[in-house]
Amino acid sequence: MTQPALPIDPGVQLPSAVLTHLLIGDADRPAGAWTPARFPFTGEVFAQAPAASVDEAKAAVAAGAAAQRPMAALSSAQRRSIVDTIRERLAAHEGQLQRLLVLETGKPLVDCRVETARTLTTWQAAGDEITRLTGETVPLDLQPLGTGMLGYFTRKPAGLILGIAGFNYPLLLATHKIAPALAAGCPIMLKPSPDTVLTTAWMVSIIRDVLAEHGVPRSAAQLVSGATEVGEALVADERVQVISFTGSAAVGHVISRNAAPRKTVLELGSATGLIVAEDGDVDAAVDAVLRGGFYANGQACISVQRVVLARPIAQRFTEALLERLPEVIVGDPRDEATRVAPVINARSAERILSWIDAAAEAGATVLAGGRAASHAETGLVAPTVLTGVEHSSLLWAEEIFGPVVCLDTVETMDEAIDLVNDSRYGLQASVYTASLSNAFAAIDRLAVGGVVVNEIPGFRSDVMPYGGVKDSGIGREGPRWAMEEFTVTRMAMIRPA
Repeated sequence: MTQPALPIDPGVQLPSAVLTHLLIGDADRPAGAWTPARFPFTGEVFAQAPAASVDEAKAAVAAGAAAQRPMAALSSAQRRSIVDTIRERLAAHEGQLQRLLVLETGKPLVDCRVETARTLTTWQAAGDEITRLTGETVPLDLQPLGTGMLGYFTRKPAGLILGIAGFNYPLLLATHKIAPALAAGCPIMLKPSPDTVLTTAWMVSIIRDVLAEHGVPRSAAQLVSGATEVGEALVADERVQVISFTGSAAVGHVISRNAAPRKTVLELGSATGLIVAEDGDVDAAVDAVLRGGFYANGQACISVQRVVLARPIAQRFTEALLERLPEVIVGDPRDEATRVAPVINARSAERILSWIDAAAEAGATVLAGGRAASHAETGLVAPTVLTGVEHSSLLWAEEIFGPVVCLDTVETMDEAIDLVNDSRYGLQASVYTASLSNAFAAIDRLAVGGVVVNEIPGFRSDVMPYGGVKDSGIGREGPRWAMEEFTVTRMAMIRPA
């Protein structure tokens, strides 16, 4: 069912500085270039987002490096006050941020509400973790040379952080980089996707105001938007000590090579698997695919992509899924009922549909959706279900990043686990089963960063360690673990006089 278009949201009132200035240095700089902000549902340009040049990016690095010492000198209480105040200010704008997210990302309103709620939770958690950023004593006297010595380590800010976030969850992904950095005492520069600058810029503007109120240089939090060469300049600068990137594996590999030997924290996506065992709750698993395969227009790195079914339940599952698929309402993302809207742009839609076409030409069956039900020129990809997809095809092996799920059938749990593992990715996976033996087999053997039992593989608590293995990345997010990534241990070895 397609919903009628709504008028573009007149209620979003952006701060003027976000539209006219670059949020770099200790004072916002007048912008000299802009990129259009388009509403994916209509293609309408609803605002212009300031964009930095390479020279302005270099100036941001210099300002961020200069902010290292005052940030590192902050007490735990000061950092906690900063982080908690930022959360309060963001909460006061939550409704407007949701509406702006809909305009920038084209995600359904229901998904944008989830994003802002999770953003606030993440800021709260980062503040809480400040009280737990501690060190330990070390028994130096285990060796003769250390007899009579005292040893302990503390965690110190690593220095200037660069966060690079994707377009699909611009506010939340940025928060998972900015909040832990400030909580750990590190200045940070955030490079957003050129497609989704404004929501993140609004948050960074709020952060900079809070920093200034606490006597901290505004340059401790900067937003450096711009084209690819801007990001390359930021990555290449040796004054940047840690780079936290969320995006594609191909770009992540380039960043890792160019940044070496400096630390990189990489979250590089997946081709997420969901196993339904013979004893699994079929209705619950169907619901999981409907919820977990199409949220955020399928543009989530842990959305359901590969569904592996035990043969005895495969037909019942498939029939139930197709029967309930019309529940996934396609329409205007501003509508309360919409669950799938156009993806970020027509280019992405055409890529997704070309992968579906190639799989069909190789023998796959399109059970629902596909090109006939979609409109690439408007960015709309209808909720699509296929079966018989070749495992070597892009649609099965690579991250589709669209509202598409592929079904396959196996004989045993061992075969299901092996099939999910037969991937260069390993972020998260899930299994639906009533058996503890199946559940623990999945937990023990699935080569992923997180295993979810009887829930969507897209489940993520923002306080848990989140990250992958293989080409899904390295390092972990979640405030506690990100703060460890953004700090270094400093060992003290003391022989009393």
